[in-house]
Amino acid sequence: MPDKSPYQIELSPEEEQVLRQTAARYTLPYYQVIRAKMILLAAQGLPNQEIADRLDVCRKTVSKWRKRFFDERLAGLQERARPGRPAAFSPSDRGAGEGTGM
Repeated sequence: MPDKSPYQIELSPEEEQVLRQTAARYTLPYYQVIRAKMILLAAQGLPNQEIADRLDVCRKTVSKWRKRFFDERLAGLQERARPGRPAAFSPSDRGAGEGTGM
């Protein structure tokens, strides 16, 4: 495992502003906040393992999002469609039968 990632991140002022706003918002989904924090730390020149340790995620996760940001910029941090059939029940529907003896 190399100490330095081949994907060195340099942010434009606009990208940095968007990432800082995203990282500071507690009302956004966790994955959006953590990805923004990963990229901000990567832009500071930190290695993947140190970012992973600071954010309590695995190094492979940091590596994945660093590369996607490097290749696709902000658009790379968005969720993508996943393969397979969509969920038949929403998370709230799944919990509806709990405690009723069903």
